[in-house]
Amino acid sequence: MHYLSLEHAGKSFGEKVLFRDVSLMINKGEKIALIAPNGSGKSSLLRMIAGIDKPEGENATYLLSKQVKLAFLDQDPGFNPESTVLDSVLDADIPAVKAVRQYELAQLHAAENPKALEVALHEMDVYKAWDVEARVKEILFKLNLQQLEQKVKTLSGGQVKRLALAHVLLAQADLIILDEPTNHLDLDMIEWLEEYLSQESLTVLMVTHDRYFLDHVCDTILELYNGSLHRYKGNYSAFLEKKDLMLENDQVRHDKLRQLYKQELNWVRRQPKARTTKAKSRVDQFAVIEDALRQSREQQKIRIDFGTARLGSKILELHYINKSFQGKPVIRDFHYTFKRGERIGIVGPNGAGKSTLLNIIMNRIQPDHGKIITGSTVKFAYYEQSGLQLEEDKKVIDVIRDIADNWKQPDGSVISVAQLLERFLFDRKKQQVYVSQISGGEKRRLYLLTILMQQPNFLILDEPTNDLDIFTLQVIEEYLAEYSGCLLIVSHDRFFLDKLVDHLFIFEGEGHIRDYNGNYTQYRLEQEAKQYDDLRPKESGPLSASRQDHENQKAMRRIEKQLEQLNQKKQEIQNRFDRPQVATEDLIKWSAELKEIESQLSSKEDEWLEMAG
Repeated sequence: MHYLSLEHAGKSFGEKVLFRDVSLMINKGEKIALIAPNGSGKSSLLRMIAGIDKPEGENATYLLSKQVKLAFLDQDPGFNPESTVLDSVLDADIPAVKAVRQYELAQLHAAENPKALEVALHEMDVYKAWDVEARVKEILFKLNLQQLEQKVKTLSGGQVKRLALAHVLLAQADLIILDEPTNHLDLDMIEWLEEYLSQESLTVLMVTHDRYFLDHVCDTILELYNGSLHRYKGNYSAFLEKKDLMLENDQVRHDKLRQLYKQELNWVRRQPKARTTKAKSRVDQFAVIEDALRQSREQQKIRIDFGTARLGSKILELHYINKSFQGKPVIRDFHYTFKRGERIGIVGPNGAGKSTLLNIIMNRIQPDHGKIITGSTVKFAYYEQSGLQLEEDKKVIDVIRDIADNWKQPDGSVISVAQLLERFLFDRKKQQVYVSQISGGEKRRLYLLTILMQQPNFLILDEPTNDLDIFTLQVIEEYLAEYSGCLLIVSHDRFFLDKLVDHLFIFEGEGHIRDYNGNYTQYRLEQEAKQYDDLRPKESGPLSASRQDHENQKAMRRIEKQLEQLNQKKQEIQNRFDRPQVATEDLIKWSAELKEIESQLSSKEDEWLEMAG
């Protein structure tokens, strides 16, 4: 069944064309992701598909099937600040949803008004709303929105985003459109949402930079590229394979066009100013070839080339740090000595104290007890989750000129700030634009440039992936993979963590921080195995043959999943050896990692074979 169609749509801001003649169709049950670089029009296209903005273009059409209900998660949800969480999340004009709202309110005030609870129970039965009520409780619990009478104006920015997500999920919509749904969710929330959206009954269109999320949920990728929309069937991994093949073919075409371009250029230069009709057609053909050549080039990437200050042997020591707020411990007896080149990820629920630890390290918050020793050569740079405070009335280039008039590169050569900005995909025209006029992702990219210009040897990143597009993330990951200083990352992006960190600080609650040797996927596999063992019935007698077979099958599937993850990690490590100019210490380190992975693989394969036999 066709849910929605958009045809021949365009979008421009003044002279800048974001996209033109874009068409798409959404069918029942599809799970589609839209990906594109920041500033290329993702959010504009999403709002157009949601029916909020009208498509531009003489022949543009938009059609949403009459029986289809649509819900849209916007980046800037517009709740009434005086409304409560309950009223905001359950404001749909649906009898069953209204019944649930009345029931929840009646429960909160049952003592003073028992009659209202009786009426509410009757309404729940009339509208068969118990399934809806169970879903409401699940979603609000999973998104940690349990203070139902709390006013919206008292919520944090992250809580408001989660409230907006809950509102969309509870709207009983046929088509759900989500703009960056994983922002401001912790890792447990993301994994729950991943499973929730994978339900066959849901039809979803989303913009997200979370590549594991794309891989696990989506069956179609839409790429907005050079102002046009390209459709790829399959998940994110399938898209990468098809994109790679397309670029390979595109390079062949590019080489042929380049040769033809040279021939036509030589011809045009040889001609006198007066043109015959035949000559005019050759000039027109030259313009077509020139445009095709420009369009065929592979998408431009950020170039990052920053040095790091020298780092001595003494870096950072945390000696039994303790910190509490209003009697609640968030860090308890945490001690750690950082070593040169360490790459640590920090994970845990929202509000567990991750940012508190970073602020203690940066000497912005003092611990209640404990001592911090920082080496004299350490040069910190802190990319803050809430640190984006660029002056909106400044031009992009002036933001960077306030730091330096030109830039000295690691090889000693000097480039202008305009050239530096171009490497961060701010062309000369974009550099003259005011900060208030660039996209949220472009602001994040500009903020990151101001951080890296400090040339730190201890880089702290607090949720650096928010609002950045996948293409920017790929290049940042390449840079950070080669970064020689210490790296400390708080992130809910599992792909980003797996690619960059060696071990984790895990906030387990009540102030306890666990130092885990491994990446996030390895940690989750260990947790799943532990949960499986904990849930397995402890029976005194032998299991029946059928029950034993069932248990074996479940265990084998679990091991197969672990083998898949380990093989993926093995391939990632092997790919590192192909990099040019690899340092000897990195080769030694990667060889040790590879040996450990291969040992784990061998052990798991033996375990699987034993069960299969």
